[in-house]
Amino acid sequence: MSSTDWTHTQCDRLTQFFDQHIGLSKGSLSLVLILTRNAQAKDFPLNKSDFVTGKGGQVAGLGGGAVKKILADHGVDRILSSEGGRTSRGNMERMEAYVDLLNELQAAGSLDLAVAEAFWVGKALEFFDSQPFTLRLDPSRSLRASVRDLLAQAVERQREVRGTMYAGAVMQHLVGAKLDIVTGSGLTHHGASVADAPSNRAGDFLIGDVAIHVTTAPGEALIHKCQNNLGSGLRPVIVTTEDGVGGAKALARQAGIDDRLDIIEIEQFIATNVYEWSKFQRDERSSTVAEIVARYNAIVGECESDPSLRIEFDG
Repeated sequence: MSSTDWTHTQCDRLTQFFDQHIGLSKGSLSLVLILTRNAQAKDFPLNKSDFVTGKGGQVAGLGGGAVKKILADHGVDRILSSEGGRTSRGNMERMEAYVDLLNELQAAGSLDLAVAEAFWVGKALEFFDSQPFTLRLDPSRSLRASVRDLLAQAVERQREVRGTMYAGAVMQHLVGAKLDIVTGSGLTHHGASVADAPSNRAGDFLIGDVAIHVTTAPGEALIHKCQNNLGSGLRPVIVTTEDGVGGAKALARQAGIDDRLDIIEIEQFIATNVYEWSKFQRDERSSTVAEIVARYNAIVGECESDPSLRIEFDG
């Protein structure tokens, strides 16, 4: 059997094991990642007792730190599980089945633990890509707080995935969804760039004589673009974060245009319209937010290749 053949055989068997025992579960994926890494320091055939703690009853070596290191070794800076696969009866059974599989593959001459580890890292990436953000409406909290929590999830994911500006993308498409509903759709939407860089467009959205700019971090380049808007007879509007409002105002003041453009904080931008569209009726509020989320997800589907930008609404 050639190396290509046994690699395919191994991946086929791992895929079967994934379908039967693992699935896109962070605990189970953490388990097999740790077992595969630990198996590299063992002699074959593997002994199941070597993967159990001294007191028995628990899989040895489980921990979020161990999983994080394995992923980091493959260039993945994201958190799969803080616990690394908490031991349960199900995980003990998965461990035993996985050890059997590794022994079977090794005996057949079709085992490469480095390839197996890369396979499970790939499944971890699939897990990450399957996880949407969540927008929850809590009756005990304000609408602004709900939007703030959503954006906090995006900021946290940015820390895990360097170089991808999730918060900027969520903000842009959330504003786009709201504007679609206001205008009856018909707007042109664009994929969010990996950074809040200026583009050749007059703004992220152009409606009538209004150029709307959506950004997490207003800078001098954006203020210059607003000046160009004004010179072209357009009315610039900046929608930004609570922290970004102060910086935008200061920059606009320095440029002498602070009284010629509007700077709006995004939580207020979304919450105010939700109250208005729902006619301030509690029973209508949830359906109004659901409509925004549905339109947002449609825009993400049209403009973005990353499905994890989707929002799951919990009303």
